[in-house]
Amino acid sequence: MTAAGIDYTLIDTQEALQTFYEEHQGIDWMGFDTEFIGEKRYHTLLCLIQVSSVHGYYLIDPIALSDLGPFLKLVQDPAIVKITHAGDNDYRLLYRAYGITPANAFDTQIAASFIGHRYPTSFAKLVEAEIGDKLGKGYAVTDWSRRPMSEKQVKYALLDVVYLRQLYDAISEKLKANGRLPWALEECALMADSDYYFRDPNHELLNSNLARSSRTRDRIFLLRLYEWRRSVAESKNYSKEMILPGKIISQLMRGVRGGKESMLENRRLPAKTINRYGDLFVDMYNAPGTEEELTIVNQIQRNSQEDEEDDMIIELLYLLMKYRAGEADISHALVMPRNAIRRMKQDESVRKALLGSGWRRELLGEDFVEWLKNFDRLKMSIEGGKISLHV
Repeated sequence: MTAAGIDYTLIDTQEALQTFYEEHQGIDWMGFDTEFIGEKRYHTLLCLIQVSSVHGYYLIDPIALSDLGPFLKLVQDPAIVKITHAGDNDYRLLYRAYGITPANAFDTQIAASFIGHRYPTSFAKLVEAEIGDKLGKGYAVTDWSRRPMSEKQVKYALLDVVYLRQLYDAISEKLKANGRLPWALEECALMADSDYYFRDPNHELLNSNLARSSRTRDRIFLLRLYEWRRSVAESKNYSKEMILPGKIISQLMRGVRGGKESMLENRRLPAKTINRYGDLFVDMYNAPGTEEELTIVNQIQRNSQEDEEDDMIIELLYLLMKYRAGEADISHALVMPRNAIRRMKQDESVRKALLGSGWRRELLGEDFVEWLKNFDRLKMSIEGGKISLHV
């Protein structure tokens, strides 16, 4: 088959997938990308897998196939370099759907951040900067589950993998020249660890500003409400927003204190929702908290004067990190997201993930690492025109 001058093979039968797998035994690289639908669904629907290799270009149709095992074996094969762009999205989908992680991954978006590109950077911008070709605008939103796919969809899908090997070669050459290849490979290797895809089941509550400013009883209600919304969404395979819009949760928490009638009188709360679930919400609010629930909600820290002092130290550390990243021509957004330092204080796993990174320690320096390790005891002082950080 051919689309936009690109020859490709469509794989939509188990026999064709097995043949593809057998032909790709012994290869040393494979580029791939995925297209999926996550809107209005709890479980993301994998719609298409695009592959490039020494043997050509392929479109694998997961909707038509009952078993993706042969392809997944290639993803897990440590002898094959897997080339992706923003591959964490693809690998997260494969991990959640099939429980697999990649071996020997090389992500062009991550690797490019070690040669002076911003992180994240789009595929089109990277292709133009490193290869010199301009890609047309793709689909912002399209129905990838539609069959047959349009020629425009096929073209867009193929262009996502046509340039992967060229990008791999161009970026790898520059990484070898600046000595950052080991750092890039170390960062890409994180995607092989299942912990990379872990998300605290209570993350909505723990990251909620509403919960942070609420009392314990309200926090327990929010914990139950978020879990109820998630559970119903999962059982119906609807998005959580379709079950209960996030924008009404604060109004719901305030209204439930006065009972069902109070909620019905609140014009910002949908009457249909309250008539259907109002009694359940009241029961959620009135039931005493369990020991497990109290342990969870007590992880939330209230806003305080101490937080304001922490904010100043966090801002200073963030600026120092940006400076050192800039000196090394590495994207600061990859080194440490803006909220990472505060999250380190609240979540030991975040601290372990970032400080356990060899290249980050080398880049930031042992003094910076010690400051982060002892953040709870870190103090800032300004004397004689100098700003000092000390434990």
